[in-house]
Formats: sequence, C-alpha cells, structure tokens
Amino acid sequence: MARLYSDEQFPRVVSELLRTMGHDVLTVQEAGNANLGIPDNEVLVFAVSNNRAVMTLNRQDFVQLHRLNPNHAGIIIITNDMDRSRMATRINEAITVSEPLAGKLIRVVRPS
Repeated sequence: MARLYSDEQFPRVVSELLRTMGHDVLTVQEAGNANLGIPDNEVLVFAVSNNRAVMTLNRQDFVQLHRLNPNHAGIIIITNDMDRSRMATRINEAITVSEPLAGKLIRVVRPS
C-alpha cells in the first residue's frame, strides 16, 4: 500500500478512511507545528524527504510543482467530494492502478 502525506486542507476523515484501507497516511497536522501553514513547495519537499506521495485538493499549485520538478514520490490531486467514503474509495482505486506512484501526477475527479 501507499505512503501518503495529506496537506493542510485535505479532509482528515478521508485520511482516516484510507488508513482503514491499508495505506500509511501522515497528515500535515500529525507531522508537527513546523509543517502548519507552510507553502506548497515546502509541503512537497517534506513529502519527498519522507518518501510519501502528496494528497491535495489544491490542483493548480501542485500541477505546477509537478511540472517544475517531476522527481517526487507522487502527487495526487483530488476533486473535493462531500461523500467522504466515496472520495476515499476513488483515491484508493486510483492509487492501486497507478502504483508505483513515484514521479506521477494522479488526478482523481468527482463523478459528474
């Protein structure tokens, strides 16, 4: 299963659901106060240094970061979904078919 790092705006309940699916998820909040409120490029640096793929709702900034430096453990950009269980399931499915995640930009979109 994947080693993931959820950024500050990512829904905590989705991180918890992904853990029940077997993923190793670390949240920004769990990583410590030094990681709260840091810029997106520093979020990615932390994730890389800990060999974790970033999960984020912040599509625009992380697509740009991926283009600038595709050498990372993975970036998963997710469309927000108020059905948190469905959101976690979609992420799990995307990760499963995309592993290994290193260097990949994975888009998980909400069904229309």
